Amino acid sequence: MSSRPAPADIPVVILCGGKGTRLREETGYRPKPMVEIGEQPILWHIMKIYSTYGLQSFVLCLGYLGWEIKQYFLRYHEMHRDFTVSMDGRQPIEYHNRTGHEDWRVTLAETGAETGTGGRLWRVRSYLPQSTFCFTYGDAVGNVDIARLLDFHWSQGRLATVTGVHPTSRYGEMHVAGGQVLEFNEKPTLAEGVVSGGFFVFEPGVFDYLNDDPQLFLELDPLQKLARDGQLSVYLHEGYWHPMDTYRDYLHLNEVWRQGAPPWKSW
Repeated sequence: MSSRPAPADIPVVILCGGKGTRLREETGYRPKPMVEIGEQPILWHIMKIYSTYGLQSFVLCLGYLGWEIKQYFLRYHEMHRDFTVSMDGRQPIEYHNRTGHEDWRVTLAETGAETGTGGRLWRVRSYLPQSTFCFTYGDAVGNVDIARLLDFHWSQGRLATVTGVHPTSRYGEMHVAGGQVLEFNEKPTLAEGVVSGGFFVFEPGVFDYLNDDPQLFLELDPLQKLARDGQLSVYLHEGYWHPMDTYRDYLHLNEVWRQGAPPWKSW
């Protein structure tokens, strides 16, 4: 187990290469992490969650339409800030405010259009230090306390920690009595059962469970072997968590944002 690095020294690897086929209404022309909540891509929201806790270094695993994500970061300041352009090219662009200013260092790595999640992580290993790093998916937000997650991970002394969340039912839940509906919840959180919510913390030893197979999926053999070897902890998150898997999820998350107090907004 490595020593505990400072938050600024802990990179966050984010999977950004999937095709998002269940969200085809939005992903037919852009990668899933670029689908917006409000006026910003869900990827931006995820990065803001981490940066609130001092994690400022990101490694993005690109695949499907990866250029769209590259272009977003290449033009980030121009899209967010007021500026003056000298049309004769003699002066650099002059920015007038700090809107959209982020202390982020973002590495954008092409990891293949069809590569599995484990293969994507393997392909960015050279961009990571030999110490603790975070890893998550580019399509879910939550009010996960990253500082507590890291402390929990280190206290357990294992190679890997996954954040466990209670899944949200896609069916309406009814409480009934005597033929009458007493309460109806459209998308209740299921109290029983825990699923992976992403927001992993890994030690470098995790790479001993990976290889260069482009069809390697982290969620299959690697995590299963880590669990069997007693090297996988689970951090139970009882707060808000929601994926953007479908168009219905997209509408839901945007409605939560529109109401003005999204639970994952910690900045």
